[in-house]
Amino acid sequence: MKETGFPRADAENDFLRARRGQVLSRLSAWLRREPDDVNIMLPFHEVVEALGYLGEHRIGLRVIKLDSIAGTVDRSRDFDRRFRPTSGRVRERWERLALAARRGEEIPPIEVYRVGELHFIIDGHHRVSVAIAQGLSTIEASVTVVRTKLDPGGIRHRGDLIVKDYRRLFLERVPLTGHARASVIVTDPWDYAKLGEHVEAWGFRLMQDEGKFCDRASVAQRWFDEEFVPVVAMLRQADLIGDRTEAEAYMWVAAERYRLIRTHRWDDDVIEKLRSRRH
Repeated sequence: MKETGFPRADAENDFLRARRGQVLSRLSAWLRREPDDVNIMLPFHEVVEALGYLGEHRIGLRVIKLDSIAGTVDRSRDFDRRFRPTSGRVRERWERLALAARRGEEIPPIEVYRVGELHFIIDGHHRVSVAIAQGLSTIEASVTVVRTKLDPGGIRHRGDLIVKDYRRLFLERVPLTGHARASVIVTDPWDYAKLGEHVEAWGFRLMQDEGKFCDRASVAQRWFDEEFVPVVAMLRQADLIGDRTEAEAYMWVAAERYRLIRTHRWDDDVIEKLRSRRH
């Protein structure tokens, strides 16, 4: 913290510096034509909805890193993604907290939810904003851990939630587990919807061929073992995966196979025809 020897003036300068940084950041984002959600805090409820809520438990007071705080519970618009004030509306309270911090007064801990390695503020937006503006790297917080169905890793802005949400829905339709679950990844969220329909169609044909019912879990595992793994192995051998994920390569050749050859079978002849037509 920069100090002039006049704590009140220093607190005022802290606020003005934070506001100036927010305005410049917003202007820079506009000039770069970045999407609007880049500078907006992640909304806790949207994150949990996308990941699938399982439960929560309080673990008490912890010292957490300020850069792990990614969002908020109450959709606050008073601060941007880096907790810089977005207007002068919060100035009086903000400067009062900044002055208390500069005088060494005790500041109550904030309250947060923890989702993976991310934290979401329940109470304490102003305290976090002041701490960041004054150059701190950690803050004391009362933490409640939230467990989710999907791994929250990779979420940094609102756009990431779309992919997570579609993946959650895909895994409800195609309940893969373990290695199979980790292996089937696509980057376009719409591809999860397409792949889900494809696996369901594959399962329907399987039940028709065998004349018996299979539940979703059985269809998912058999599709992975009997369809996905051997096809991906053939694609890898034929050098047809390229820069796609394995699931994206599988979806591409499965669609091309039926569009060009009108068959659901897989063999070396099919792969060779697909290889000759990939350009």
